[in-house]
Amino acid sequence: MKKFTGTRIAAAALLLCLLTGQLWGCSTIHADDLCEELTPNPVADRAADERFVSAQMQFAVSLFQQATAAGGENVLLSPLSVQLALAMTANGAGGQTLAEMEALLGGSIPLEELNEYLHTYVNGLPSGESAALHIANSVWFRDDESRLTVEPTFLQCVADYYAAQVYAAEFDDRTVDDINNWVSQHTDGMIDGIINQIPPQAVMYLINAMAFDAEWETVYRTTDLRDGTFTSSSGEQQAVQMMHSTESRYFETDSAVGFFKDYKGGYSFVGILPDEGVSLHDYVAGLDAAALLQAMQNASNGSASVTMPKFSYDYKLEMSQCLKQLGMPTAFDVDADFSGIDSSGTHRFAISEVLHQTHISVNERGTKAGAATKVELDNNSEGMVTGPVILLDRPFLYMIVDNATNLPLFIGTVTDLGDAAGQ
Repeated sequence: MKKFTGTRIAAAALLLCLLTGQLWGCSTIHADDLCEELTPNPVADRAADERFVSAQMQFAVSLFQQATAAGGENVLLSPLSVQLALAMTANGAGGQTLAEMEALLGGSIPLEELNEYLHTYVNGLPSGESAALHIANSVWFRDDESRLTVEPTFLQCVADYYAAQVYAAEFDDRTVDDINNWVSQHTDGMIDGIINQIPPQAVMYLINAMAFDAEWETVYRTTDLRDGTFTSSSGEQQAVQMMHSTESRYFETDSAVGFFKDYKGGYSFVGILPDEGVSLHDYVAGLDAAALLQAMQNASNGSASVTMPKFSYDYKLEMSQCLKQLGMPTAFDVDADFSGIDSSGTHRFAISEVLHQTHISVNERGTKAGAATKVELDNNSEGMVTGPVILLDRPFLYMIVDNATNLPLFIGTVTDLGDAAGQ
């Protein structure tokens, strides 16, 4: 079997591992690393513009609305993680399957252009000592040509645009360990695994992993911390530790008020509190992506008194039903067309599962957040305050955004702090 190489990120990670013996993703993978001859090609840059930013915010809000409608407390998604895993997968799609995935992921943006936008956007996101962002992609496929003959141009594409590491594996128990270890390493241990076992029909996994670790621009002092009460969505009064600050950017909409709290290094936490009498569920259900983006872009410079709780929680969602509802049902159907993944033309595949897992911890020093998204392909089967006082003592929405575009890397809700109060 022809061997394919790793990506620039994989090579850089290996070099750093040799130099430091500790950084991201440095433990042994038992699967065959198809990396030695697959040299990433230079690709065109396409800087984030209004079309890209609008499409990505629409995807983020629509996906979040579907997730919250699915029920559960304390939702947390990384729209970027889901976008990257699905965009890699879309590069193997054709026909109606591709058309639906393109429309969901990029609106009117063709996949070829979306690849360029995402490549440029991800590589341009800031990362440093005070605000570290790590993004990694991988493709794992069953090393059995009777089940799958991988198309080299597909692997070249995911290497070129997504810096994906590619592995051929036996899809046995050791592969389960390899995948889980890879996810754990690339999320700084926040997501310790994304797979329990590999079903017999599974032939490929396309996985994104993200880790975010940032310190507040202004860290809370001991005097900024106080005991408080959070009222959950069920009306329960919960004892929490609150953090108080005065922030310089805030915005108001017809039914909510929000603020930016800056991290060091190019990112911000955005908290959004619906007005009294407006439930968080109703607010999210009626959220307009374009209006939200405009409100954030037009945030007022002033001062707002902000009090929010420390919190920490994990979240998991199987997204197949959400994605079908959003307009890409064919990818999960017997009529799915992923012919761009298989060069033999004799095997058919469909997505059987899109599993998303996240973690967040917000405290007086900053925020740590991790996300992993797995797409499983099967052989075809089914100070002086002049602005508002914002007290997050009841259910609220929040995001972690990059300051250049205001696009959310993470978006979540806090509805119950019984088990999520940060320590």
